[in-house]
Amino acid sequence: MEKLFIKNRNNKNIAVLVDIVDNQKGLVFIMHGLGGFKEQRHIQTFAKAFKNQGFTTVLFDATNTLGKGESEGSYEDATVTNYYADLEDVINWAKKQKWYQQPFCLVGHSLGGICIALYAENYPKQVKGLAPISTVVSGKLSMETEKHKNIAKEWERTGWYITESSSQPGIIKRLKWSHMIDRLKYDLLLKVDKLAMPVLLIVGDQDDSTLPKHQKILYEKLPAQKELHIIKGAQHTFKEEKHLKEIKKIFGNWIKKLNT
Repeated sequence: MEKLFIKNRNNKNIAVLVDIVDNQKGLVFIMHGLGGFKEQRHIQTFAKAFKNQGFTTVLFDATNTLGKGESEGSYEDATVTNYYADLEDVINWAKKQKWYQQPFCLVGHSLGGICIALYAENYPKQVKGLAPISTVVSGKLSMETEKHKNIAKEWERTGWYITESSSQPGIIKRLKWSHMIDRLKYDLLLKVDKLAMPVLLIVGDQDDSTLPKHQKILYEKLPAQKELHIIKGAQHTFKEEKHLKEIKKIFGNWIKKLNT
């Protein structure tokens, strides 16, 4: 496994983790969610499922993430636009490496989910399989959740949404209102017909950010081979061992189908 730093289009450092396997059967890029990082347990679980089936895995920290993320930038400036640009920049860098293989798979959690799906809509021929997990479907749907309605007025009034990180206790997250203005520009449903590759959707039934009913809206509109798994008792970020085991098994079965 190799960790290295590459420059994005804005000359900021992105930390990239590449795990090259012998007799490579495929390539997968895996992306964390808003404020996440490549070592999170669910991100590592996705990666292990692919590595077990002969895939080289590429994980990275987007710029403008939180404490444990090793890339440059500040969480308060995080947007869908900036996370998506980093994904494009990592893939474009990978295209010059000897282990690069196309079509490849894309996996992303939450904000990473909408980024990988946007990439697949823009470059469908490059993508073999797509797994947007607990994905943001659109800015509009994000704003319709009870969670968002409870915080929106104050967030817009003050310009800030301030909370403690659940993944990194003790770290305070401060996010600008401009994040939501940017998010409203994006909607996976507008070009959903481009997602003709196999798609895997997973969400927790207790998810209050990217609701199961939003995943069902996306699922119904997907044009081709698709799966939706709802994990009982799981929240937006998968942390419990039993949920991670279930997810690893779902991924294992899905990857086998991709390779047959």
